[in-house]
Parts: sequence; C-alpha cells; structure tokens
Amino acid sequence: MLGTIIAASATAALAGPAAGLLGHRQLARARRAEQLAVTDPNGIDEAGSVRIGGIDQWISVRGDDRRNPVVLEIHGGPGASNHVFLPRTRGWERHFTIVRWDMRAAGRTFALHGPDGQGEFSLDQLHRDALEVTGHVRDRLGVDKVLLVANSFGTVLGLRLARSHPELYSAYVGTDQNINAGGRDTSAYEALLERLRRAGRRKELAAATAMGPDRSAWSAAQWSTYNKLVITSDPLSYDTMKTVVIRSLWFSPQHTLRGLRAYLKGMTFSERLAPEAVGVDEWSEGTSFRLPFFVFQGAEDVLTPPGPARRFFDDVSAPVKDFALIEEAGHFAAFRHPDRFLDLMLTKVRPAVTEGRTAR
Repeated sequence: MLGTIIAASATAALAGPAAGLLGHRQLARARRAEQLAVTDPNGIDEAGSVRIGGIDQWISVRGDDRRNPVVLEIHGGPGASNHVFLPRTRGWERHFTIVRWDMRAAGRTFALHGPDGQGEFSLDQLHRDALEVTGHVRDRLGVDKVLLVANSFGTVLGLRLARSHPELYSAYVGTDQNINAGGRDTSAYEALLERLRRAGRRKELAAATAMGPDRSAWSAAQWSTYNKLVITSDPLSYDTMKTVVIRSLWFSPQHTLRGLRAYLKGMTFSERLAPEAVGVDEWSEGTSFRLPFFVFQGAEDVLTPPGPARRFFDDVSAPVKDFALIEEAGHFAAFRHPDRFLDLMLTKVRPAVTEGRTAR
C-alpha cells in the first residue's frame, strides 16, 4: 500500500525533466527494450486489453518457451502494476511464461478508462476479476492450472484465490507477504515508532503516535504519512525505493511520460482499498491450502515484516510448503534481487508444479 509515497517520489521527476535527463532516459529505455526482445520461435510476447469484469483490462503474456509453467502475477500497491519491473525480471521469462495483469484501477487499465470508468472497486470485485483472468489465461495458453505469484498488496488477494480454488492453481508463492490478522498485527507500526525514537525524530514520532495502531481508521493523509515515515526511517527501504522502484518507473521502456503519470494517478486512486485490505483476518479465512504453498520474504522487510508471515506459514497445512528469507532485502525483495528469487522458484517451486502437470 505504497501508492502515495511512490507517487510523491516520482512526481518531482515527471514535473519538469531537463532535456539532458530526457535524452538519457530515451537511451536507457531503448537499451532495455532491446533486452526484452523474445526471439525464440517457441516464445510468446503479446499484450492488449481483454474484457474482464465488464471493462477492458490490460494483460501481457511473455516467455521464451510456451512449454514452461505459466505464472500469473498478482501485483501489489494497490494499483502498482508490475509491468515497470519487466527489465529486472527478464530472466524469469526464460523458465516461466509470465502473465502480468494490470488490475482494475492500475497501470494501463486505469489509463484506458480514467477514474470514472473503473466500475466497482473492492476486494471482492478484484477477486472476481482474477478468476476471469485465470480462465482467460487457461484458455489462451491451453493449460489446466497456472502458478500464482503474488507480491505485497497482491498477497491479500492471492491467498483468497489459492485457498478457494486449488483446482485452478498449481501452487501459491507469496513475497512481501501481507499478514494483517484483522488489524491485530501492529508489529510494523511498533517497529516504526522504535526506529523514530532511536533516531531522535521527535516530530515524526509524535505524528505517528497520534495516528494510533488501528490502520483501518487512518485517513488518506495519515496513510501517506505512515508510508513516508516507514520508507525514510529505514535505509534499506529508502535505497530500494530510489534504486529499484523509481528507476524502474523512470526507465520503463513500456511507459511514456504520459503513461507514467497515469500509472501514478492509478496508485493514488487505488489507495481507497487500504482500509478494507487491512481488515482481512488471514487466520479466520483459513490456514488449509490444498496446493503447494511458498513464502519468500525479504529478511529485513519493515513494511510486511517476516515475523507475522512466518507465524502464518507455520499454521498453514498444505501438501508441500516452504519458507525462505531473501537476505539483504526488505520490501520489493523479488525485484531488488530477481536472481535470488528466480533461484528459489527453480529449486523449490518448479519441481512441485511440474510433477504430474497436464495440458488441456
């Protein structure tokens, strides 16, 4: 739920970039576009809008070999399309066919319709959309099941999909795994207060303390304040925001400046889902999963700490399950260290989803 802080960080770069900066951006985007080319005759690279949930929603499908397992990414934010990270995750496409979906009110889907054309915007509607996207992917690629890979906010939706529809998904992989526990888990908030105390940031500490730990009661302005404090009070998170997230936005070969502005507006629009999401109680919704279950968490994540994710994982029953920490990583662990994440996917997940795999 980082829309406000990402938007604020990127807006300055988009406000009035100098000619030299624009030239550098153009060259960097061209280099990245060349790296993204899918040249294998058995590969796939297609993108466009698909009618999902009564509106056109943007979906891309990329991979070097159509015979590889199919991954459906459930992106974070809310509203933070993973398409901007495509150059960083190009290596994943050599081993998996990756379906990237811009959810309702995210990325190009938001740009297609604007704020007044997104229709119903709720977790339940996103769940229905995700099931339609799954059906489209199964039909388009001719597979019986797809592999769910969810990050950050997307893990709230991903858990529901995996829990309720094991017949559609070969496994669940959560990274930057959110565990809200119906608002009972306040560990990230308490850790923020402690960091601010240690740093002597009394003004910010007073602001955070005044907000209280009940995130469902925060206003949009308080959400913005909280996210900014979390990011700026932790050196690793702040570095990741600058070097991974903002750079990925600025140099995305798939986004014009106008497209980036729409991307950021979609994230701001999507923040309205935050109170609903933090009220989800993962234990009440169920810890029984009838499919392989994996959590790969940044060891130093201060936004979605590994402790709650590990506690939930320990209570999960699943045919196969595994938990791993990605060292020297906070939030956005899979995008800061895409090679390490890929190694976990190949050594732990792919064996579990390829055994007994059938095509339609």
